[in-house]
Amino acid sequence: MVVQSRYSGGMSSLADLFSPDGPLARHLPGYTHRDAQEDMAHGVATALARSQHLAVEAGTGIGKTFGYLVPALLSGKRAVISTGTLTLQDQLYGRDLPLLGSAIGRPVRIALLKGRSNYLCWHRLETAQSGGVRDSRTLEQLLPLAAWARSTSVGDLNEIEDLAADHALRPWLTSTTDNCLGNRCEFFDECFLVEARRRAQAADIIIVNHHLLLADLALKGAGFGELIPDTDAVIVDEAHQLPEIAQQFFGVALGSRELERLGRDVVAEARAAGLSGDLESLSDSLIRTAADTRIQLGQQNGRVRWSECPPELEDSLLEWVEGLERLRVALEPAREINPGLQRCAERCQDGIDRLRAFQASDAEGLRWAEITPRSLVVHWTPLNVGAELGARIEAHGGTWVFASATLAVGEVFDHFMSRVGVQDVTTLVLPSPFDYETNARLHLPDGLPPPADANYVASLLVAVWPLVEAAGGGAFLLFTSYRSLNQAREWIGDRELSGPLLVQGEGARTELLKRFREAGNAVLLGTSSFWQGVDVRGPALRLIVIDKLPFASPGEPLIQARLDAIRQEGGDPFTEFQLPQAVLTLKQGVGRLIRDFSDRGLVILGDPRLRTRGYGRTFLESLPPMPILDDYGEALEFSASLLPAGDCSMDPETRERISL
Repeated sequence: MVVQSRYSGGMSSLADLFSPDGPLARHLPGYTHRDAQEDMAHGVATALARSQHLAVEAGTGIGKTFGYLVPALLSGKRAVISTGTLTLQDQLYGRDLPLLGSAIGRPVRIALLKGRSNYLCWHRLETAQSGGVRDSRTLEQLLPLAAWARSTSVGDLNEIEDLAADHALRPWLTSTTDNCLGNRCEFFDECFLVEARRRAQAADIIIVNHHLLLADLALKGAGFGELIPDTDAVIVDEAHQLPEIAQQFFGVALGSRELERLGRDVVAEARAAGLSGDLESLSDSLIRTAADTRIQLGQQNGRVRWSECPPELEDSLLEWVEGLERLRVALEPAREINPGLQRCAERCQDGIDRLRAFQASDAEGLRWAEITPRSLVVHWTPLNVGAELGARIEAHGGTWVFASATLAVGEVFDHFMSRVGVQDVTTLVLPSPFDYETNARLHLPDGLPPPADANYVASLLVAVWPLVEAAGGGAFLLFTSYRSLNQAREWIGDRELSGPLLVQGEGARTELLKRFREAGNAVLLGTSSFWQGVDVRGPALRLIVIDKLPFASPGEPLIQARLDAIRQEGGDPFTEFQLPQAVLTLKQGVGRLIRDFSDRGLVILGDPRLRTRGYGRTFLESLPPMPILDDYGEALEFSASLLPAGDCSMDPETRERISL
């Protein structure tokens, strides 16, 4: 796509461009001049012009998207823009950049590039329909998708509304890095992914997501080519997500489900090629071996250090290696028959190599296992992901811009920058333009027991529930664990509510949010996935209740290992990692409340440590400047003031309490 505009200004004209009567105001519906947005644009423009790194904490409502898009378009430099979600990718490509194209001064070629799991794979579809799938119902479901495939121009599966990312048909429609045949594929010239990458090669602005960006950095670091073309600049939106995602790409991992997929793919490719016999039996044996490994773990779930796993798992991994080796040997004669079988043989060897790397891993990382009810994944993860990520960023070169509403503790970026491994960075803190002093309040309930108390959740709900009732619902109750969420669900029980009760896990996140917005008086119980990336504007959301300070669990193997490493180096794990990480997470949760200039709301933080511990001040000083309501009656009155006009959901008893 080419963005064409009529404005011919450059960096020196940013002030004119962002002015209340400038090109943006004339071309963009609903445009409002914001000083902080213009300041951010100047900061990004300067970083691009000087080839410097920049970290920007842009408070909610600044309009950070245009704050980096405008200078990127004007710079004349080739840039990658990485987002936290596919939704934001689509928004940038389909809405924001075309809108800016009507206001900014030069034609710019734009490309949208997603991970391969978003694009139809012709080979996988053909394999499924020519023998890989024997189930008649599945084959019937594939028919309309095959018809769509012949009509689409880009092959993006997100065009199909009822085909969710976890839909059972997806594996038959998409390739993975494991099973992709590359230029050996008979459909290579028709490949939607290849075509998307060709468009990216010719583009000035390439829009990706964090997973694809990190996959590209890991691939380049290993010397195996690239997914994203080299650029002069990388702009990372929602940059606070980057360190956590990076852990997935700079280590070694292999799981039982991956082995099962390999076995099924061998069977499908062999049947499509008219082969049977040993390949099928060896594949079935590998699938059974992977499944049996999970079965022997019984009811065990969660993330555990490898040293704490049953010793027999070491023998199971040897069986994985042996099963992969037998299948690889059996595939050798078939390598020349079919590229798909050749790729399966390569996958066998890759699995063997990863398992041997896991078994021989050194002390600079952690060996651990992730156990779910149906799978086992073994991992080796470097303890200092920042060092790995920083080395990749340095090797990439160019300007890197990190933008988010939550990067700094106070106004200090040290914690975030250490986690991405970048040293020489200019920093910029731009507070939200929203009037928190007028429109928001903070309440810290008195008399709650310590968070570790068995009755803590019940005590918190007794304290906050009248506030929720007074506001007529419209509340997010955010918890730091599923255990606390389930306790809250049990406490609420069959209580009569003014609106629906929505609980994480009882529906997809997008569906729960849709129902929440539409209801206007709902109460939603959520954990980590609702602390960030959620945007509910208007009166539908007017209360945020947070149960505890979101300290990462020291029982998590990676967290525990990281804390141990800091301790061994003579540092203080609490001040260097646990505290700043919790502060940033709390800022994310609180940031769900005020999403527009007219929004009003109350934040309730239940953790008594905010008052009793010295570090409580660090948390409070990092939040937007909301007046604190110490008096419970004042909090109740403010909650009642949030009730939308015409809403009669408040019961007479509550109304009477407030009036008193």
